[in-house]
Amino acid sequence: MTLIGNWSYPTAIRFGPGRIGEIGDAVRAAGITKPLLVTDRGLAEMEITSQTLDLLEADGFERAMFAEVDPNPSGTNVDEGLRIYRAGGFDGIVAFGGGSGLDLGKTLAFMAGQSRPIWDFEDIGDWWTRADADGIDPIVAVPTTAGTGSEVGRASVITNETAGEKKIIFHPKMLPAIVICDPELTVGMPKFITAGTGLDAFAHCVEAFSSPNYHPMSQGIALEGMRLVKENLPRAYADGSDIEARANMMSAAAMGATAFQKGLGAIHALSHPIGATYHTHHGTTNAVFMPAVLDFNADAIRDRFDTVAAYLGIDGGFEGFCAFVDGLNDSLAIPKSLAELGVKDPDIDMLVDAALRDPSTGGNPVEMTRENTKAMYEKLM
Repeated sequence: MTLIGNWSYPTAIRFGPGRIGEIGDAVRAAGITKPLLVTDRGLAEMEITSQTLDLLEADGFERAMFAEVDPNPSGTNVDEGLRIYRAGGFDGIVAFGGGSGLDLGKTLAFMAGQSRPIWDFEDIGDWWTRADADGIDPIVAVPTTAGTGSEVGRASVITNETAGEKKIIFHPKMLPAIVICDPELTVGMPKFITAGTGLDAFAHCVEAFSSPNYHPMSQGIALEGMRLVKENLPRAYADGSDIEARANMMSAAAMGATAFQKGLGAIHALSHPIGATYHTHHGTTNAVFMPAVLDFNADAIRDRFDTVAAYLGIDGGFEGFCAFVDGLNDSLAIPKSLAELGVKDPDIDMLVDAALRDPSTGGNPVEMTRENTKAMYEKLM
């Protein structure tokens, strides 16, 4: 571990039940005069979405929505959204939903004034400096799940269909200007989404805490984020109307995404190619990989997770923590293998190549090689 790091922390967050009522004020405060609400197809017909559009309309804004967003948003979604955005003369985005809606909305605002292809801005080296920063429009983010934490992130994950890979598109100005975190918006989430998104937040905290990079602020946030998930995800899963549990999970999601400035690792590197190829739910896929990656990283992280176990009130140190993760997955009906997740006869070598190209590999505390990466995929089949 070197005592050197580049640190950045989140934006203005309006947190609490009922705060969606401030959406018009937030849009105006962000400098947006003609917003386009971007969400996914599943949310487009839901009451929370129509109510949000009603609030914007009542505050004098045009009623406008784009919802052609896949569960794993794609370059095609970006192209179609940009066509609508530019033709409509919009000047800002309300990114509304889970990770897919938030990521697509942020990407449309980022690409609004760019002339280069989206893949020129992948999170590699300083590729983000290729962007025209003046061409990036403002964003107000409204999460309706508690998982990805994209509302406090400076990047989006977009699937390049030609390459069959998920790409991380990054720019500092992709960070939303204002976030409205209203836990009441998450009350209607079905159980499997509550589980998958909640374990996505947990994976972010676990990987951030595992990363060897130096970032003590993120380390502390990741630790508390794990506690919030441990104490509140089972409650939210059992009773979707438990607003206290929903609020704490929404906090944990934002904390996980803040913490992983310290780094992600093998969980995400292995998960991204599966999601890109088989269109599996991202958080659920992370959960499937988590036990195997904890075992893979054991020698490098055992001591620090002894501390985590003590903080979380788990007996048995690192081994106790691993047993807790197994039990949590089981209690939330998480598949135990990729086959149970719906992955049939995969091209393992292709998956290995994609995983090793994923930027998340750089944050793993144990070096990922062709041999050990292939072994993990085969173990999970």
